[in-house]
Amino acid sequence: MQVTESGSVRVDLVGGTLDLEPINLILKNVVTLNVATSLKANVTIEKANDSKITIESLDYNKTYSYDLEELTPENLFYSEYFKEMSFVLQIISDFSPETGLKVSLSSGAPAGSGLGGSSAMGVTLFKALSRFFQKEFSTYESVMKVKGIESRILNQGVPGYQDYFPALMGGVLCLSGSPGKIHTEQLFSTELKDFLEKHITLVYSGISRNSGINNWDVYKRFFDQDKAVRESMNAIADISFQTYQKIKNRDFTSIPKLIAEEGELRKGLAPSIVPEAVTSIANELQESDLIFGVKMCGAGGGGCYILTHLPENKDEVVNKVKAIGHKVLDFAIDQPI
Repeated sequence: MQVTESGSVRVDLVGGTLDLEPINLILKNVVTLNVATSLKANVTIEKANDSKITIESLDYNKTYSYDLEELTPENLFYSEYFKEMSFVLQIISDFSPETGLKVSLSSGAPAGSGLGGSSAMGVTLFKALSRFFQKEFSTYESVMKVKGIESRILNQGVPGYQDYFPALMGGVLCLSGSPGKIHTEQLFSTELKDFLEKHITLVYSGISRNSGINNWDVYKRFFDQDKAVRESMNAIADISFQTYQKIKNRDFTSIPKLIAEEGELRKGLAPSIVPEAVTSIANELQESDLIFGVKMCGAGGGGCYILTHLPENKDEVVNKVKAIGHKVLDFAIDQPI
């Protein structure tokens, strides 16, 4: 038996960091909007003829092999025994395999991109394992399982929830929370897809980042009642809700400017969110009236960023970004699943 699954990595439009609990329950009208992209995490699982878990990681260009006997709680949870494969093996061990498996993995996004590639890969792996072992889980259950495992692995504070849903649902999502629940609303339309694809350029800077540290710093300062962080988060929530309303009303024209405004507000959350090299190219493009603005993907600090612009400026924007050595990632918005 062989099972193959794929799941989209996301580009966050507005409302990132608002998906940290319980910040999502404290601020008014909190929504997080993102899109599922044609950049895909891919997983293949098949039964092995031995008692080994063999993992082919296309991201690391490595193959790892472990005996089933090695999947003990001590090795999985309380040590660095499995190193970079800890996340994968903790997900696999949750299904208590009794025979060997061959697993092939790719995250679908460059390392440290801020597109939630590891989360997309994790939840896609969970979905594939559910099919392989013929176990049924709801979307919410799958997300909570994988989010819990990843937060334990990262060990850097409270994780957000927005990265997991696009891989399981596709489309354009609005995510919001209430006590004990995460609500999902599918906003996809062909018109919105076409509009966003023409007005957004996704760029990989190649700059290293640590999103967990950025998120934890914002989280801590929020609950330390830091006035600047509270004001920025409230303003981000306001703009995110405005963007949601524009989409609901099919009034798309101002969305690129709103995304740019949200990206600008993020600079008030932490000084390391936008690297100097990204600020430099964004300023140059804005001075030439080629873009509305820049927004870092994920918690920022490097990785990917999006530029919003008029469709007629896209070619020139792309050429200028490539000229400084940054890589443009071509993507399309995926259909809902």
